[in-house]
Amino acid sequence: MEHMKFETPDMVAGNIEKIGALFPAAITEMRGEDGQIKKGINFEVLKQLLSRDVVDGDECYEFTWVGKKAAMAEAARPITKTLRPVKEDSRDWDTTQNLYIEGDNLEVLKILQESYLGKVKMIYIDPPYNTGHDFIYRDKFQRSQQEENEQMGMYDEDENQMFENTESNGRFHSDWCSMMYSRLTLARNLLTDDGAVVISIDDNEYSNLRKTCDEIFGASNFVAVFPWRKRTAKTDVPFGVSQDYEWILCYAKSSNFIARVNGTERRYYETPDYPGKPWRIHDLTKQTTASERPNSYFTIVNPKTGEEYPANPNRTWAISKETFEDYYKQNRIVFPGDYSFLNISKPALRYWKEDDMDKAGDLFGLMSVSTKLPDDVGMSLDGTKEITRIFDGKVFSFPKTVPLLKFFVDICTKTDKEAIILDFFSGSATTAHAVMQLNAEDGGHRKFIMVQLPEPCDEKSEAFKAGYKNICEIGKERIRRAGDKIQQARLETISTIQHEWDQTTYYVEHQEECDKLGKLPDEFYEKEFPIIDTGFRVFRVDSSNMKDVYYQPEELEQQSMFDLVSNIKDDRTDLDLLYACLLDWGVEIHLPHTSTDLDGCTVHNVDNGALMACFSPNVPRSVVEYMAKQQPLRAVFRDSAFASDDAKINVTEIFKNLSPDTKVKVI
Repeated sequence: MEHMKFETPDMVAGNIEKIGALFPAAITEMRGEDGQIKKGINFEVLKQLLSRDVVDGDECYEFTWVGKKAAMAEAARPITKTLRPVKEDSRDWDTTQNLYIEGDNLEVLKILQESYLGKVKMIYIDPPYNTGHDFIYRDKFQRSQQEENEQMGMYDEDENQMFENTESNGRFHSDWCSMMYSRLTLARNLLTDDGAVVISIDDNEYSNLRKTCDEIFGASNFVAVFPWRKRTAKTDVPFGVSQDYEWILCYAKSSNFIARVNGTERRYYETPDYPGKPWRIHDLTKQTTASERPNSYFTIVNPKTGEEYPANPNRTWAISKETFEDYYKQNRIVFPGDYSFLNISKPALRYWKEDDMDKAGDLFGLMSVSTKLPDDVGMSLDGTKEITRIFDGKVFSFPKTVPLLKFFVDICTKTDKEAIILDFFSGSATTAHAVMQLNAEDGGHRKFIMVQLPEPCDEKSEAFKAGYKNICEIGKERIRRAGDKIQQARLETISTIQHEWDQTTYYVEHQEECDKLGKLPDEFYEKEFPIIDTGFRVFRVDSSNMKDVYYQPEELEQQSMFDLVSNIKDDRTDLDLLYACLLDWGVEIHLPHTSTDLDGCTVHNVDNGALMACFSPNVPRSVVEYMAKQQPLRAVFRDSAFASDDAKINVTEIFKNLSPDTKVKVI
């Protein structure tokens, strides 16, 4: 049986394979740092293969800084860390599909690469702004095994996982760019093909962020910049100009992304000549002059009446003469007088309702998004007031507002209310709050993934005095309290509806009959006021579940052989192992999970057979047969659960007979 590898994807090896499939001549062999021969890329050959001319010289347009190559390498470098479930900090563990992950977001993004590849519809981040006083992640691009063992949480042995990136630092911009580049590179992989990333930024790194996103997402996938007014004008400012706006950048994964907001409903007509086929009309002119669009400067003649409609030299037709003839044959041209209810003075273009379908699906009643944000999105002070009301005290300064985040979640997921939204600089978890609130308002089932480094609260801060040791504790508590308010609002609405029903004439006249039925049926409330998922599963980044020697057997000392009865660390639980297997196998960790006790063993079942696992030290044949009969897609056991190779072969044969399509692995 194959072993689980418990290592994030080696994207360098994957990229080499992809390049080799396209350009075999560019593949070569080279000796790695370990002295072993491995595949590599001959970049000189590759450059020549991609050029029609002789490649000579290094001049080209590029955006670079000190440390860029290291940041690119870091994004591709695999790690062996994992996510450990923290059930005691979670809410509604068994039913929720939301995630809250504590740890370095670079490591989290790597860990999520398999399970959430191409599954996140929207990413919102509000990263450190690099003002000279904000803390920046210090990514250590090369670590020894000793350092890797010591760095289990947010600090290394010198407690400098984060540092203040002051302007006196010679790498002031470089450190920030490196920090963002590796994270955005990994984040892009997680987006759906029609997904988008939305990033808040101020003036200090705006231009660098634009260039970075142009490179990672492609300049053609730039969507828009939304100006957000964060405050009213201040007086004591440099040059006498108050910088009251921040910028919210949006980049798409591909041209398939489309944003929409609610708009006025289009008016459709149903006429006897086209029964059951609604249609509407659209202006057939375009704001171009005759000199700009000569092919569209012609006279339209109504073939049925001979009436002529000359083009306006300052506003030509939107189509050419040839296109007009094609549209007429398709019955897409409507003339004045064709329908008595239409008040038009010139030809119009007919759109059938099915023509209003596009890449995002049925957009009836929706319209394009303006970069002018709605007036009710609020400013920074409003965000502070929101969280202060939730906590009855000031525990976090200047978070983004719920209406602002709700607006962006809405426009990015208007046609997909089952979407996953990721925020890997989650701070006080405003994004999670916005997702839950939007679901409550439109009946959606969007899911959130929040990622946050457990940055300590200043011991002099109100948050620390209130008992919150780090930002993660604030974020989790905000989700709990906001969720409680949302659920309470739902119950109050239901209570009001029930009270109004009790006052109706029908109830009064048929009280005895109604009392037998009780209150309005639950199905009514579940349909009109669906239950909102306000729970979340908490996970924490930690070292691998496997003993270090599992990955580096060449370092094994002879006297350690007797310690290797199990290759799993002694403090790891079944849940630790289960979720590590899900991540390694590329299965989402928000899926439902049940367990069954059988013959002294616990059998775990994720999403009704997406993966089944038994991590008991001894697994009898009856348990193996039970699992095989469920015909799961994947099954996993401890390697040490089977005393001999013959026992492993028996497991393989049982699955081959009862569930031949199941993939079986051991840890």
